[in-house]
Amino acid sequence: MLNKNYSKEHEEYLKKLKRRKMAIITVQILILILFFVQWEIMANLKIVDPFLVSQPSRMVKFLIKLYNEGTLFRHIGVTCYETIIGFVLGTIIGTIIAILLWASDFISKVLDPYLVVLNALPKIALGPIIIFWVGNGQPAIIAIALMISLIVTIISVSSGFKEVDKDKIKLLQTFGASKLQILRYVVLPSSIPTMISALKINVGLSWVGVIVGEFLVAQEGLGFLIVFGGQVAQLDMVMLSIIILSVAAYLMYEIVAIFERKYLRWRG
Repeated sequence: MLNKNYSKEHEEYLKKLKRRKMAIITVQILILILFFVQWEIMANLKIVDPFLVSQPSRMVKFLIKLYNEGTLFRHIGVTCYETIIGFVLGTIIGTIIAILLWASDFISKVLDPYLVVLNALPKIALGPIIIFWVGNGQPAIIAIALMISLIVTIISVSSGFKEVDKDKIKLLQTFGASKLQILRYVVLPSSIPTMISALKINVGLSWVGVIVGEFLVAQEGLGFLIVFGGQVAQLDMVMLSIIILSVAAYLMYEIVAIFERKYLRWRG
């Protein structure tokens, strides 16, 4: 009887959570629709200048134009490809370097001030140097994205490693465990939440790096459309590119969030 009552209460609780989630999603969609409708109305009534801020109907027309020209998905694909490559490389290389810093306390202390300086340095200032070293093309864009996300990954993951329970590490050391075993069985599993947080940060940083790189050297991509649209006073192109960029960045962030939820469900 108790189990039956508990199951019914639990079922009601789950339904309540589901209703709340649906309500949140509905309100979010309504806010978005209201925003675009208000934008369109204000532009039609000349409350805002459509030339300066564009309007949804004009962006839709330009979207159809790009699609008919066969360039829409090419621009989106180029930017997404560069972002994914920069994101993956930044995450993998940053994690490997963080592991090396954890493995050697001496190297960690030596490199610590350099990491602080590199993290504080505006990476865009190094853009022209990267272009000169790597070349004027996709490799330079990916290198800039990697440079922007790499240092943050190293610092974030290293901080997560340092927060691992010292008693667990000492216990394994007492039993004669090697550093590799400690890393595998204690440090990495305990640091997965931190690493997922680093992934979330890297999503935004990778997009920033790619767009900055495309501003400087690209001949295609969303960053190129934004720069070119600004140069020829095509604000429809600029605003449409920004909206597509926002949607793509959100979807990439959601993929990381889905991975996080699956991990938490498996762990819990």
